[in-house]
Amino acid sequence: MTSSNVKDIVLPTTEDTLRSLRIGDEVRLSGTVVTARDVAHKFMVEKKPDFLRPVLQGAVIYHCGPIVRRVPETGGGGQAGSRWEIVAAGPTTSSREEPYQADVIETYRVAGVIGKGGMGEKTSAALQRFGAVYFHAVGGAGTLLARCVTRVRDVLMLEEFGSPEAFWVLEVADFPAVVTMDSHGGSLHREVLKTSEARLKRLLGS
Repeated sequence: MTSSNVKDIVLPTTEDTLRSLRIGDEVRLSGTVVTARDVAHKFMVEKKPDFLRPVLQGAVIYHCGPIVRRVPETGGGGQAGSRWEIVAAGPTTSSREEPYQADVIETYRVAGVIGKGGMGEKTSAALQRFGAVYFHAVGGAGTLLARCVTRVRDVLMLEEFGSPEAFWVLEVADFPAVVTMDSHGGSLHREVLKTSEARLKRLLGS
């Protein structure tokens, strides 16, 4: 994104900042992003684990199953070790999490969600109620988006869920996204659907 109108959002942020965002706004996100897919969302809703509360509050959940690897590094004392590196981090389809997302937003007070394809009315209602936002990330750009990850801060439930479904706690810088569902009920996905349906009716002559 090169537009001068891009908004820089540092996470965690305030509800006022989130409510100032409107659909169509281009943003760059910096701060804490936590990946969570199907298994993680089901776990959050059914178990409501307290250990996730300080991790998720004010952060953004990313619908993503990153590709990761271990890379060697040398510590300050000259001792060899390794660290996690994100190889690819593209968004997965968000609609799969529609049964869970509203409950997760309410329980953990996340600042928003990153994904692709948008979400439904239940999630939209939660965004409005709690002042959160849905950010659309570009699909098919996993390796480019991985460059925005500056550090893997932690990984939770790795052994239990496996790498794609684990909670990867990431620090990101200048992660590009577009607000496609805001805290005022706006949804670009809904608008596109209505426009497409109207155009289809005209084409069919109905």
